[in-house]
Amino acid sequence: MVRTTNPRKFIHFFNKFKAERNLNDRYNIPVEVKVVEVGPRDGLQNEPVNVPTNTKIEFINRLSETGLKAIEVTSFVSPKWIPQMADNAKVFQGIQKKSNIDYPVLIPNVKGLETALSVGVKEIAVFASASEAFSRKNTNCSAEEGINRIREIIDSAKTHNLKVRGYVSCVVGCPYDGFIKPLAVTKIVTALLELGCYEVSLGDTIGVGTKKTIYNMIKDIVNVTEAKNLAIHCHDTFGQALNNVCTALDLGITVVDSSVSGLGGCPYAKGATGNVATEDVIYMLHGLGSNTGIDLKKLIGVGHFISNAINRPTASKVNAALYSKYFL
Repeated sequence: MVRTTNPRKFIHFFNKFKAERNLNDRYNIPVEVKVVEVGPRDGLQNEPVNVPTNTKIEFINRLSETGLKAIEVTSFVSPKWIPQMADNAKVFQGIQKKSNIDYPVLIPNVKGLETALSVGVKEIAVFASASEAFSRKNTNCSAEEGINRIREIIDSAKTHNLKVRGYVSCVVGCPYDGFIKPLAVTKIVTALLELGCYEVSLGDTIGVGTKKTIYNMIKDIVNVTEAKNLAIHCHDTFGQALNNVCTALDLGITVVDSSVSGLGGCPYAKGATGNVATEDVIYMLHGLGSNTGIDLKKLIGVGHFISNAINRPTASKVNAALYSKYFL
């Protein structure tokens, strides 16, 4: 309650409050936003130096203490294609799992699913591409063949009562096909939802998206499904990731994929840099008034840990700015 007997002070306060309220009303900022941490999988998969299994396990265990509710652990892909994920079963079995956290893993085929089931996986993620050329480079099959492969995975996953999340790569641009039309993305999203994915994450794999292209892509999708079925997954190659996340939030999406310390890159997209940093996303969301349930200080500590482990500086501006304040 404001206590003042000075009319000028009251008018000044009222006008300031009104302006701030109108500014917030201008955007559809969600009260609650879920952050899916993809650092252990998408963040580490392209690291050139092998990260020891024990380091990965400690990394995930530390992430589990930050308030995150979803941490993508690893990928059950052939080590021939992604050597960094060769210890997938050991990592998944070695982490300390909390009952209130989901620990999904990426599954490329039925063989990978069988291995994942043998170690007690409860949630999986499958992936398709909106780009025909990227699909052939990434999975050695056409986009349509990729959907058929996913159908086989999901049919098997359903018999084991697994939750299934979907990814769509190259939602606005591809290193081989160039610009991707929104209709191509909507087609793949629709197929994944119809197959049984509870949510589809929209991946700007090479980070070329802008406010306009992300807006047009999502607007086309929400003509056929609700925003609650979608997540946004931005890479920060051109420094547009936070802006693109805000665009997605404004259109009703309330799930954001990110990677602590900005880890990441795509092994099939030369030059693509890391995911948007989780620390930066959390700082922004808290500044917007959204609740994430995540402790930023703890998250910064985890980002510093993994950056030291792989011997390179953090790509998170928030981590670089606040680490010394919190820990030195």
